[in-house]
Amino acid sequence: MKVLFIGDIVAKPGRALIKDVLPEIREEYAPDLILANAENLTHGNGFSPDHIKELQKAGVDFFSSGDHSWGNKKGMEKLDDKNFPVIRPANYPSENVPGRGYAIVKSNSGDKVLFINLIGRVFMKRDYDCPFRTVDRILKETADEKFDAIIVDFHAEASSEKYAMGFYLDGRVSAVLGTHTHVPTADARVLDEGTAVMTDVGMSGSYDSVIGVKKEVILDSFLTQMPFKYEPETAGKMVFNAAIIELDEKSSKALNVQHVQKIIE
Repeated sequence: MKVLFIGDIVAKPGRALIKDVLPEIREEYAPDLILANAENLTHGNGFSPDHIKELQKAGVDFFSSGDHSWGNKKGMEKLDDKNFPVIRPANYPSENVPGRGYAIVKSNSGDKVLFINLIGRVFMKRDYDCPFRTVDRILKETADEKFDAIIVDFHAEASSEKYAMGFYLDGRVSAVLGTHTHVPTADARVLDEGTAVMTDVGMSGSYDSVIGVKKEVILDSFLTQMPFKYEPETAGKMVFNAAIIELDEKSSKALNVQHVQKIIE
């Protein structure tokens, strides 16, 4: 079984890139399931239902999110709909937060996959519940189910926290894949007990930008320390970043994990 996980898809350039590149990726890697992080899908802040449908049509099966889950009102309002293919981080501290933190997803070949979304606490702006204890609870709640894979999107700033989660879950889940920083890390590996880890998969969007935003806007903010309006870069080179995980059919453990990157002129 193969799972393709696409990192943060940033705004209109990212959506257009997925539609252009995904047919080639599918032909080359033949994934059974395609997952993606959608928290930056709509103008870099949240996700609209229309943009989720747009990428479903392009071939993405299910989506996770992160701290920008609430950036689009229409998308946020859909999170309680069990048919809406988006999960939000499970360790938000209030029961009144819309949506769910995990879902059972079926692959094209009929495999049953548990998809979990967590958010980190190191260097983040809010006081989230413990992601380690939260994932323990989820695994306990679903212990009676038999899954062909368990995939965790850990949306966090610190690579140390994400690697720690990988070691914490080694042998208990198929993969721990990091999102949020938009910069891919050169650390993809399979741990000793069979869990694939990559601390950040990277983004899909403008390559000639600062994590998807016009570089002039970010440079001006650094130089002046003034707030800035989020302006996605729409020109120049584009970059697609994802991870492809190959899983053992009997044990659901990872056999290998590979960073996939395509730079489009």
